[in-house]
Amino acid sequence: MRHSHGRHRRARTLSIAAAVSVAAGAGGVHLGLAHDDARAAAAAVTVTVSDTASLESAVAHAVAGTTIQVRGGTYRPAHTLRSTANGTASARITLTAYGDEKVRIDGSGLAAGSWLAGIHGDYWTVSGLTFQNSPAQGFVATSSTGGIFENLVTADNGDTGFTLRGDGTTDNLVANLDSHGNDDAAGHGRNADGIAVKFGSGTGNRITGARLYGNADDGLDLWQFSSPVTVEHSWAFGNGRDHRHDPASEGRGNGFELGGGGATAAHAVDSNAASDNALHGFTGDSNTGAIRLDRNTAYANGESGFSFAAGTARLARNLAVDNGADRAELGPSTVSTANSWDSGVSAPAFRSTTPTTVYGARRADGSLPATTFLTTGSTTIGATMR
Repeated sequence: MRHSHGRHRRARTLSIAAAVSVAAGAGGVHLGLAHDDARAAAAAVTVTVSDTASLESAVAHAVAGTTIQVRGGTYRPAHTLRSTANGTASARITLTAYGDEKVRIDGSGLAAGSWLAGIHGDYWTVSGLTFQNSPAQGFVATSSTGGIFENLVTADNGDTGFTLRGDGTTDNLVANLDSHGNDDAAGHGRNADGIAVKFGSGTGNRITGARLYGNADDGLDLWQFSSPVTVEHSWAFGNGRDHRHDPASEGRGNGFELGGGGATAAHAVDSNAASDNALHGFTGDSNTGAIRLDRNTAYANGESGFSFAAGTARLARNLAVDNGADRAELGPSTVSTANSWDSGVSAPAFRSTTPTTVYGARRADGSLPATTFLTTGSTTIGATMR
C-alpha cells in the first residue's frame, strides 16, 4: 500500500472497501455530503479502482478530499455514475485516470434514457477519462461551482456528449475536451451536441481547447443559458451532417450556437474555428445580448459564416471564407469592425484547407494538435488555430 503525505494535511490511500467503511461511519451524515471541511481536509483519501463495482461505489461514496484513481481499461456500469457530493476549494473531489492509463467508461449496458455520469456538486476535478456509448447524455454536471473538467473524451453517446446545466453553474473550466459522434437517433438528431451549456445561469464559466466534430446537432450549444460564457481556442467541424441518412433528420448543425430560447447573454468568443458544419459557423440564434466575437474563422459552412441578425453582437477581426450563403448575416444593431467582409479589409490566404491534421493526436499537455489547416500567418485577423 502506498501512502502519500501532504504538506498541510494527512493523506491516506485506501482500498475501496476501506474507503466505503470510513464514509459509512460518518455519524449518520448522508453519504456524499461534506459538512465539516476541516475534518475532510485533515483526512484526504485516495482510492484506486480497477473494476466496475469499485468505481460505482467510489463515486457514490466520495466526500470532500476524495481522489478516485481509475486504472486503465473499459468499465461498463449497470447504472448511472452519480454523486451529489460537494468538495471545497481546499479539498476537491477528484475522479481521474491512473497516471497516463487509458480509461473508457462505456454506457452500452445502461437502460434506455440513462445518463452515463451525472454530478450535482461543487469543486470536482474530472480528468483523463472517456465517456462513450451512453443511451443518453455522456457526462452531465448540474449546478456545479468550481468544477475542472479537463482532457476528457465524450464520444458516440445517444445525446449531448458533455453538459453543464442548471442555475448556480459558476466558475467551471472545461479544458481540452474531445466530443464527437454524439447522436440522438430517437430524436432525429435535434438534441445531440458536442458540448452544451444550457437551461441555467452562472458566471465565470470557460471552455477552452475543445474539439467538437461529427455531432448530430451543434458543436457547441448555449441554449437558454442566461449568463456570459467564455469560449476560446476551440474547433467545431462537420456537425449536423446526417450520417444515418435519416429522412426525418432534425439536426441543425451550427458550429457554435451562442444562445436561443429567449435567453440574453453577452458571451465572449475568441479565436475559434468552424468548418464544414451543415448550417452556420457561428450564430447567436435569438440571443439579443452583446455577444463579443474576436478573431474567429468560419470556412465552408453550409450557410453563413457568421449569423447575428438579432441583438447587439460586436464582431471584430473575424474571417469568413467560402461559406454557402453570406459571409456574415448581421442585423442593424450589430457592430462589425475589421472583419474580412468589412470595407477595406482583405481576406488572407489559408496555408491549408485540408483538415487531416486537426483530427490527429493532441499534444502531450492535452492541447490541440499542431496544424496548418485554416492558418494564415496573420496576427490581426482569424483564429490562431492553437
